[in-house]
Amino acid sequence: MHKIKRILTDKKGSSFPLIVAVTLCLVMIFTGVSEYFRLMIIAQGVRDAVQDAVISTVNDNYDDVYHGVREGYSGGYQPMADDFEESLDYGAIYDRLDTILGLSRKSGYHVNTTSEGKVEFKIWNLEVDIRNAPLALGDRSDSRFEADSSIVLEVPVSFGGRLLPSMKMKIKTSAGYTPKF
Repeated sequence: MHKIKRILTDKKGSSFPLIVAVTLCLVMIFTGVSEYFRLMIIAQGVRDAVQDAVISTVNDNYDDVYHGVREGYSGGYQPMADDFEESLDYGAIYDRLDTILGLSRKSGYHVNTTSEGKVEFKIWNLEVDIRNAPLALGDRSDSRFEADSSIVLEVPVSFGGRLLPSMKMKIKTSAGYTPKF
């Protein structure tokens, strides 16, 4: 400890290499933290966009859910003669995601590119599971109209000018319809 203190207070210039090393270490830590935050911001933005698209799909089903709400249910059904028939609308979630995130389609992926033409992230393998509430069970929280979705996100990772293995993650979201009255 005394030796480091002496080097730092010495005015002969011998502390110059130490200061350069400390500065480089701080720059490396800063770039690593910045890359981590970039990845988290992209993942959060994609998750929010998928959630928004799924909520829009659930809202697109409101007109069919209304018939069930009138009878005290929250399922997506249409009256047919003397019975009810299930009626679900899966919407165009990919189209909504393309609009929200500014994606373009390239070889089976929905890709977001930077202004320089580099891939910022890509998504694929959208799965949507719409669960209709059973008919005539009343309004219970465990039997409501719900839509679960998952999508795969891949974000290229770079550090120090080198391209590292991409971050791949499966993003899952859920949305449900609960009648207000």
